Amino acid sequence: MHARLRAHDWASTPVGPVESWPQSLKALVRTLLASRYPMVLTWGPSLTQFYNDAYSKLIGDKHPAALGIDIRITLAEAWDTLGPMVQQVMATGVANWTPALLLLLERSGYREESYFSVSHAPAEDDEGRIVGMLGVCSEVTEQVLSERRLRLLRDLVSRGGERRSVERTCDALVAAISEHPLDVPFALLYLRGPDGTLTRSGAVGLEVELEGNDEDVWGLSRAAGGETFLLEEVERRLSLTGGPWKDPVRSALVIPIASSGQSAPLGVLVAGLSPNRALDEGYRSFYELLVGQVSVALRNAQAYEEERRRAEALAELDRAKTTFFSNISHEFRTPLALMLGPLEDLLTGRAGSLPQAAHSELELIHRNAGRLLRLVNSLLDFSRLEAGRIDASYAPADFSALSADLASSFRSAVERAGLTFTVDCPPLSQPVYLDRDLWEKVVLNLVSNAFKFTFRGGISVRTRERDGHALLEVRDTGTGIPASELPRIFERFHRVKDTRSRTHEGTGIGLSLVRELVKLHGGTVHVHSTEDEGTTFTLELPFGSAHLPAEHLRAPRLLESTATGAPPYVEEARRWTVEDAPAREAPHLTASPAATDLTRERVLLADDNADMRDYIRRVLSPHFEVETAPDGQVALESALAHPPDLVLSDVMMPRLDGVGLLRALRAAPHTKELPILLLSARAGEEATLEGLASGADDYLIKPFSARELLARVKSHLERVRMRREVARERAHVEKLVEAVQARDDFLSVASHELKTPLAAFQLNLSAMERDLRQASQGNIGERLKVARRSVRRMARLIELLLDVSQLTTGRLQLTPTQVDLATIVSEVVAASEEEARRLGTPLAVRLESPLEGSFDPDRMGQVVHHLLSNALKFGQGRPVELSLRAEGNAVVLTVVDHGIGIPPADRARIFERFERAVSVRNYGGLGLGLWVTRQVVEAHQGAIRVEDTPGGGATFHIHLPLDGRGGSPGTSMN
Repeated sequence: MHARLRAHDWASTPVGPVESWPQSLKALVRTLLASRYPMVLTWGPSLTQFYNDAYSKLIGDKHPAALGIDIRITLAEAWDTLGPMVQQVMATGVANWTPALLLLLERSGYREESYFSVSHAPAEDDEGRIVGMLGVCSEVTEQVLSERRLRLLRDLVSRGGERRSVERTCDALVAAISEHPLDVPFALLYLRGPDGTLTRSGAVGLEVELEGNDEDVWGLSRAAGGETFLLEEVERRLSLTGGPWKDPVRSALVIPIASSGQSAPLGVLVAGLSPNRALDEGYRSFYELLVGQVSVALRNAQAYEEERRRAEALAELDRAKTTFFSNISHEFRTPLALMLGPLEDLLTGRAGSLPQAAHSELELIHRNAGRLLRLVNSLLDFSRLEAGRIDASYAPADFSALSADLASSFRSAVERAGLTFTVDCPPLSQPVYLDRDLWEKVVLNLVSNAFKFTFRGGISVRTRERDGHALLEVRDTGTGIPASELPRIFERFHRVKDTRSRTHEGTGIGLSLVRELVKLHGGTVHVHSTEDEGTTFTLELPFGSAHLPAEHLRAPRLLESTATGAPPYVEEARRWTVEDAPAREAPHLTASPAATDLTRERVLLADDNADMRDYIRRVLSPHFEVETAPDGQVALESALAHPPDLVLSDVMMPRLDGVGLLRALRAAPHTKELPILLLSARAGEEATLEGLASGADDYLIKPFSARELLARVKSHLERVRMRREVARERAHVEKLVEAVQARDDFLSVASHELKTPLAAFQLNLSAMERDLRQASQGNIGERLKVARRSVRRMARLIELLLDVSQLTTGRLQLTPTQVDLATIVSEVVAASEEEARRLGTPLAVRLESPLEGSFDPDRMGQVVHHLLSNALKFGQGRPVELSLRAEGNAVVLTVVDHGIGIPPADRARIFERFERAVSVRNYGGLGLGLWVTRQVVEAHQGAIRVEDTPGGGATFHIHLPLDGRGGSPGTSMN
C-alpha cells in the first residue's frame, strides 16, 4: 500500500496532490500505513478513502479500485448500516465502538453475511476541524459463525440424546435444526426402511411441496450409496429463501447418514446452504459434524427401540410360559386323578382282594402318584403367582398352634434319621390373618428343606412376636449355603450346585414359592447361613388385616386348592432316610432255573430315589446280586473297594452325580473297564449322545420297561464275559472325549422329576399284570386298564413337553429312512381302534399301498397319532375317515371328522404354540399337538392345511414329497 499511495494520481482526486496535503493528513496516512491492524481513513466532504494492507484484505475484490475514491461507493451495500455511524462521529466528534456488527458485503461475487468489530474516530485538519473519519476494524465472521453453529450442535446433542423412539428422535432433530435458519435454511431427513427404500421422516424450512418425487429432485440414490455431493441450481427446483436478507437458496448438500460398521447408511440428510455464505472448509466441516450427530442420535434411538422390542418379546415369552405352565399343570392333574382314584380303590379293597405282592406294588405306585401330584401342584402355584391369580382367603388363626402342628408332622422322620427336633411355639398375644392352605405350603417347604440338607445335629422351629409382628424361625445345623449363593437363594428354579443333600431331586421352586407366599401375607423372609454350620430362615408377618386386600378377607375360594396336607411331604422325607453304606440284597427266592445255573454277577445300583432303587433291585435280583447306593459318592467308595461286574447309575444325584461317578471309575485302573449304564429322564438324541460321550456303555431314558432294563443289563454282562473269554489282554478302547455336562434348564429338570415316578407307574403296572394273570380279573382288571390308559396319556404329555423343549432350542432332529408310509399309518390306526370303540366312533380307513418315501418313521407316526386322536376327541362319536393316496411324486394324508369343527377365525392360529380354537377350550389340551405336527411336516418339506367338513367338522390335509427331499439323516428341526 505504500507503493500504491506513492504511485496514485492524487491530483485527480478531491484531496489534490500530495504536496498540498495538510500535515495532519500526512501524519494520519503515515500512521495508517505503518499499522498492521485494519484501518481506513476518509477525508473531506467526498469521503475520499485511504487504507492499509490489512484493510485491503477485508474488502476483497473491491481492492485496489477502492483507493482514493468515495467510501460510500466502495461500501454502498453496507452504507445503510455504516453511514449513520460515520456521520454521527463527524458531527459530534465522539468516537464509537460496535462489536460483531453484521454487514452485507459484496466482496467475493455474492452478497456475503459478514461480521466486524468496528471503531470510528474523528479526523482533524491542521486547524482542529473535523474533516474526516479514522476507522479501525477487525473481522469476526468466523468466530460468530462458529459459536452459532456450535449452539446448533449442542442442541442436537441435548435433544437427540434422550431415550425415545426413532420417530420422536427425528422430530426432535428437525425441531433443533429449525431454530438455526441462518446456517441451515432448509433440511429434509430421509430414513432407510427394511426394504432399502428411503422415506422422508422430517423437514424444516420447506414451505411448499416438491414437484415430482424426492429422488428426482435430490438424487437420493447417490447419497444412499455413500456419496456426499453438492446440488446446484436448487432455485430451479423450488423457491426457497434463506440468510439474513432472505435471498434465494441456490445450493444444497446431500449427505449420507452413516450407520455403525460398514453397512448401508441409515438414511440421507438434504441440507440447504445459506445464500450469503460460501461452502468453505468451515461450513463443510460444520455439516460433517451435524450429520454425524444426527447419525449418533438415530443409532441411539434404534438401539432403544430394539431394546424395547426385546423387552416386549421377553414379556410376551414370559406370558406364554405362564400360560404353558398353567395349561400343563391342569392337564397333568386330570390323568393323576384317574390314577389315584383307581389306586385308592384297589388299596382299600373296594375293588376286591389283592395278593400281597400286588398290594406292595400298588403302594409304591400310589406313593409316587402323590409325589407327582405335589410336583404338579407346585407348577400350578407357580403359574398362578406369575399370572397374579393366587386365590387367597385370609382369616384369623392361631399362628403358633398351626405352625407347630404342621412342623410336628416331621418329628418321626427327623428322629428316625438320628437328628434332634425342637418345636418351641408358645401362644402369641393375638391371632394372625393367614390363608391356611398357603401357610401350610410355607411351613412344610421350610421344614422339608431343612431336613433335606441336615445330616447331624438337629432342626428347631420357633414362633415369637416382636414389634407388632409374628415371627417364625426354622433353624438347622446342616450343610449351609455359600455366601456367593445367598443373593440368589429365592430365585425361581435356582438350586445351589455341589451341595450335599439327601436327594438331588427338586425343581428349585420351593424357596421362591415360600417368599412369594409370605409376601402375599404382607410379610418378609430373611435367611442367614454359614457353610458347614447351618441355616436359619426367619419369617415376619404383621398382626391385623390392614395390610391385606379387603376382598380377600374371609373370601370364598374360586379355584381348586392345591394343598395336599403334610403326609406327602413327610412320606417323601422318610424315603430320604437311608443307610450311609450300600445295601447288599439277598438273592431273590424266585430266581429262574437258568439264572441259578450261572454264576451270579454283581450289579451296583446308584439312585437317590428310594422307590426307584427298590423297584430296580426287585427287577434285577432274580438274576443278579444287587447292591444299592443312595448317591454317587457311596457307590464310588463301594466300587473301588469291591469292584462289581456292572454299574447302573442315575445321572442326577447329590454329592456325586452319575457322570462324576463314571469319570472316577474310569480313572481308577481296576475299574476303568467296568460296564457302566446311565439312567436319566433327559430324553432326546442330544442327551443320549452326551451320556455316551461321557464314557457310558449305555444310556437308558426314563420311563423304561422292566424287560428293556433287564435285556440291556444282560447284554452288557454277556459282552463282559465274551471279552474276558476271547481277549482278556486286549486293551480297553480309548474312552470317548469327556463332555462338560450342560446345566439343565427348568424343562429338563421338570421332566426328570415327572418321569421318575412315571417310570415306577409303568414298571409296577407291568409287574402287577404278571402277578394277576392267574387271579380273577374282575373290577381289578378294568381299573388297571383305566390306570394304564392314564399312564399312556401322561407319557404322551411328557414326550410332548420334551418336544417343545427341543424344538424351541433347535435340538430336535429327523432321522429319515426309506419306509412305506402306509405301514406307519396302519400301525397308528391299529393302536387307535380301541379308543375309537370306547368312544363309539366309526373309523373308516382307505390306504394306497405301498407308498415308499424318505420319512422319519417315529415322527410321522407322531403326526398321524395327533391328527387321529384329535378327530376322535372332537368328533363327538360321529364317523372319522382317514385316507392316504399318491398324487404325482407326493403323498396326501387326509383326516376327516364330523364333530364340532374349527371357527374360521381360529384356523390361522391353531398351528401356533399354546393356541386352541375357542370351540375346543372346554376339552382341555395344551395347544401344542398341532404345533409339533406342523414342525414335523414342514421339516419333511411338506405342508398342512385345515378346512371345513361339509355338514360340520374339520378336515386336515397333509402333502408330503416322496423323493427324499424331506431332509437327510440328522436333519435339524428348528
